[in-house]
Amino acid sequence: MLSQINTAGLLGINAFHVCCETDIGDGLPGIILIGSLSSEVKEAADRVKTAIKNSKISFYPRKIVINLSPAEIKKEGCGYDLPIAISILEALGVIKSDILNESMFVGELSLSGELLPIRGVLPIVIFAKEAGFKNIFLPYDNLAEANIVSGIKNIGIKNLKDLIEILNNEKTYNENINKVILPPQERKYSDFSDVNGQILLKRAVQIAVAGRHNILFIGPAGTGKSMIAQRIPGIMPNMTDEEALEVSKIYSVCGLLNSKEPILKIRPYRAPHHTVSPQALSGGGRVPKPGEISLAHKGVLFLDELAEFKTNTIEVLRQPMENKTVSIARVNASIDYPADFMLVAATNPCKCGYYPDRSKCSCNEAQVKKYLSRISKPLLDRVDITVETSMIRYEELKGDFHNVSSEEMKKYIEKVRDIQLNRYKDYDFSYNSEIYPNLINKFCALSEQDDIFLSNLYEAKKMSVRGLHKILKVARTVADFNEHENIEHADICEAISYRSLEDKYW
Repeated sequence: MLSQINTAGLLGINAFHVCCETDIGDGLPGIILIGSLSSEVKEAADRVKTAIKNSKISFYPRKIVINLSPAEIKKEGCGYDLPIAISILEALGVIKSDILNESMFVGELSLSGELLPIRGVLPIVIFAKEAGFKNIFLPYDNLAEANIVSGIKNIGIKNLKDLIEILNNEKTYNENINKVILPPQERKYSDFSDVNGQILLKRAVQIAVAGRHNILFIGPAGTGKSMIAQRIPGIMPNMTDEEALEVSKIYSVCGLLNSKEPILKIRPYRAPHHTVSPQALSGGGRVPKPGEISLAHKGVLFLDELAEFKTNTIEVLRQPMENKTVSIARVNASIDYPADFMLVAATNPCKCGYYPDRSKCSCNEAQVKKYLSRISKPLLDRVDITVETSMIRYEELKGDFHNVSSEEMKKYIEKVRDIQLNRYKDYDFSYNSEIYPNLINKFCALSEQDDIFLSNLYEAKKMSVRGLHKILKVARTVADFNEHENIEHADICEAISYRSLEDKYW
């Protein structure tokens, strides 16, 4: 008696097809699981056997061999419980259904036969739809997440007994019980109107957001660096449906979605502590999972106190900042996680945090450079904008003046964003920061006079090619902000000023 049931496993944030084959024959009674399995999958034998018994289904002890193919890919997680149970029951003749071949099954079983929610349902349902399956049976608690995907029938099941009756046409599945109207997501970010002073810093932030440029704040403690960073997601353009689905897949694999919020429609904001490990930041572990870098995909990764991070930790940012992906290599697989984030970092200029205020800071220049040398030049070269914060005057705190709100900032940023979308409509990128090196001369062309000006600066400062391209890309965004069709001299000068702090502090 041989049975084959379709299910899916996860490799990174993508699903792959798994065939659950069951053979029941003569021999010593027991359940044998094969197919490159993790410990939790091997434990499914006892869970499934007990769940079937507690679902009031009995069968004579037999030798049951279950193979999860393909065997070369390691199977992780508890989502194989349900397909294993269905495969056994079909082989025993308990289940007789014509829809098994066009259906996929995922879910964890409790000992009582109840179906428990699993991680990664969203990418599994997307894969099932793309693979041509008509139905997917899954835990009821995962149904809200699965219903994000249309074009496939998502069937939420509460226990094994109900599923058996539905497959044998002994019970009708009520589709109306799953139609729940979810409230729109509303997350209030703190408003920029609360931030007094720091006019130049606010300008730099708007330019950084408009062109998706990485930005570094440097200045004394208590000048509002963290306060401003927390408000950046509130002025970013809204995510498209494609971006929301892409981000939600990552959060689904990490188990960070729930029935009340089955899809993320707001930009992620991640702010890991400076004690974070390299693996927690980039992803990985014994069972590879996305890290903070991938959780910030299409949003903001804020690293406060950047110079306090361990050097080997922040150095893992270099490749993702360049390639927009994180590659995790293992013996049996290589996994790529998306990592298209905007880096916002902040650091004090010295250990005490008050340089160059000599009334509070006693650090000499060598100590300042030693402290900031924890931020390597290659990493700094990948930061487009470096801006200095200053202490707020008392008059700025108490002054009766109107600060620009986040909503006003966002409207202007979206206007600049539309300019970029129209400019790059024939290309596979949409922000100025993403312009390919071979297209720099096309989209960041300078006048002859400005070209000579930048050439002299390049030679005098012994800049890297990456640093030069960063200036040109930022200048392109500044020009868009100033409503200039071509980059003008004022635009290139402002872009250069955003890298001038490197000479002062590094």
